[in-house]
Amino acid sequence: MTNEEMRARIAQGDGFIAALDQSGGSTPKALQGYGLNEDAWSSDEEMFDLIHQMRSRIITSPCFGSGKVLGAILFERTMDGQVGGKPTPQALTEQNIIPFIKIDKGLEDEVNGVQMMKPMPELDALLTRAKALGVFGTKERSVINAANAEGIAAVVKQQFEVGEAVLAYGMVPIIEPEVNIKSADRAQSDVILRDEILKALDSVSAPVMLKLSIPAEAGLFQPLVDHPKVLRVVALSGGFGRDEACQELAKNPGMIASFSRALLSDLRADMTDEEFDSSLGTAIDDIYCASVA
Repeated sequence: MTNEEMRARIAQGDGFIAALDQSGGSTPKALQGYGLNEDAWSSDEEMFDLIHQMRSRIITSPCFGSGKVLGAILFERTMDGQVGGKPTPQALTEQNIIPFIKIDKGLEDEVNGVQMMKPMPELDALLTRAKALGVFGTKERSVINAANAEGIAAVVKQQFEVGEAVLAYGMVPIIEPEVNIKSADRAQSDVILRDEILKALDSVSAPVMLKLSIPAEAGLFQPLVDHPKVLRVVALSGGFGRDEACQELAKNPGMIASFSRALLSDLRADMTDEEFDSSLGTAIDDIYCASVA
């Protein structure tokens, strides 16, 4: 696919984006959910090998390339690895799945009710390598824990500054200021965040994507979905189980899923290939239906 073909598929295609980007801190939990406890590895290298095997199994499953998955967000090691003897981004694009790369390096401690992104001193090198591998876009995550206007404004400002650095490489950033769905003032955070993003979009140099928590009030993010500077709005599951995440997403036309746990929660390492493909296929079907509802 050319870059323009990928852009058109992301903007207009039916389907969702798979989040396969668990990083160092969240990898043990992801492997435990997959049925592999910490005694299954003795070093970080072995741990990352196991998570790559899991992701390779997902990417090579027949249902993953069925046309319902528009894109996949990769962890850096996954991007640099191979699937089926091919570089991972190539293995995806050959299935008409558009590759993205997680670029943030984790979160700072909470200040003003939010967690900003840590510095990214190697961002230019990562973007150069990703673009050479055919990666279309990036994803960077912050977290909003309270409806603090100053904190939320700072998160959005940082997110769009990083987004501009990505746009300068001809890539599309997925801007992800996640609202903690367990926070007591989640609905107020949603409103403040929407309004801050709308202000930031006025001056952004090219269209971006947004990855947002499903809003407490259905339809609240419709102005973002309809905005000419927004290529697509995708939703994270944010701790919802798959059934609830799909039900809530379906209340928000125009938003599509970008789920991780809700996509992978039923997969286990000891499944036969038939069991694995059936379980993954059910999850893909459920999330696809919610995304096109």
